[in-house]
Amino acid sequence: MLSAQDNAFLVTSEPNTPMGNYLRCHWHPVALSEEVAAPDCPPIRVKVMGEDLLLFRDTNGKTGLIEPFCAHRGADLFFGRNEECGIRCIYHGWKYDIHGNCIDMPNVPKDAAYHGKIKIKAYPTQEFADMVWAYMGPADLQPKDVPQLEVGLVPPNQRYVTKRLIECNWVHSMEGALDTAHFSFLHMPAPAFLKDDTTNIAADEKRIRWLRNDPAPRFKIIEHAVGFLIGGARNADPGDHYWRLTQYMLPTHSITPSAMPNETYYGYSWTPIDDHHCWMYVYAWHPEHPIPDEERKKYIQGGYGQFAKLGPGYVPLRNRSNQYLMSREEQKTITFTGISGIAEQDQMAQESQGYIVDRTKENLSPTDVGIIRFRKILLEDAKAYANGKKPKSPHLPDEYCLRGGGAHTKASLSLEEVMQERFDSTTGKVHDAKH
Repeated sequence: MLSAQDNAFLVTSEPNTPMGNYLRCHWHPVALSEEVAAPDCPPIRVKVMGEDLLLFRDTNGKTGLIEPFCAHRGADLFFGRNEECGIRCIYHGWKYDIHGNCIDMPNVPKDAAYHGKIKIKAYPTQEFADMVWAYMGPADLQPKDVPQLEVGLVPPNQRYVTKRLIECNWVHSMEGALDTAHFSFLHMPAPAFLKDDTTNIAADEKRIRWLRNDPAPRFKIIEHAVGFLIGGARNADPGDHYWRLTQYMLPTHSITPSAMPNETYYGYSWTPIDDHHCWMYVYAWHPEHPIPDEERKKYIQGGYGQFAKLGPGYVPLRNRSNQYLMSREEQKTITFTGISGIAEQDQMAQESQGYIVDRTKENLSPTDVGIIRFRKILLEDAKAYANGKKPKSPHLPDEYCLRGGGAHTKASLSLEEVMQERFDSTTGKVHDAKH
């Protein structure tokens, strides 16, 4: 368990808080590129770590993230005109470029001293992996590049990227991704459903059987430059282990343990909206070939693998407001939860913990080793920054090019040997990796 003080430190991402300041030293996705798809398209409101902001794409196709209020008299620039490389306020015509510079003040005399001096807050942006990323920290600490996740290094037809609204604090949503022991329960068929298959899990019957039969995996950790890899071993067939290998990358990224050799990889990135809500960016990629049309169709429709069925605004159709459309009859006969969809099951479990978890009341078990390490590394890095030590991870973008996934091996192999056999790398670094 954590102390109340550490718990409060961990979950708060608002401006001018220690964790909020630390998170701002990293690049974060703030929207999908498709949300501002064309030059001069309508701007969108975004809220990131408690800050209300406006995102737009200018005439030249460049994105800008600016504060949403005109410096003249505070009119909302969301209603502004996106034209000729800037957002023009509809009140008196003041116009702002992607850097927040006021480049036109038509109601101000041309010889006024403050022409060219008015500026509103603006944050640097980059586009990578079909996402718009922003850096919101001190200018002198700005990393040159966003994390070079492999999903952004493959051609667009070899990836699929979306997002969904999560109605709880980002930290315990992340913890859900690092807790792979839950798969033996949360995502399984109902006990009365004797067949080891289900249509919404991207896994074959053999893996489902192994997950059902061994609900207490043994975990080991390998640390790397930007986080750690956690491997969970379950008994498979006699003399074999089924390993699920999950990546955690500071501060808000994870790669799932589901992909076996030649299968599609999956990953997540979390961006806090405020302390009670976050966006989870969810992506799939294949390093060798385009994602097949039939597989992509399942992602778009949702309810399959890591992808939820979504309604307007990227809000899951099964959510807090409708009890996730839970069926008690299906809970008895078909699925362990009575809720359809792996992503929806995860979201239900995480959001059911509350908007913010009181970690002082926990009773952790041996399968929580990854969660314990996650909290430790995140708290240590954020506290070190609060005490004046600059974090290293934002400036190691190439170290984020990692893979996680599944492996079926001899039981005698160590985690290091499993990683070497599966990826030709003990940490999963892609430049060494098999597919």
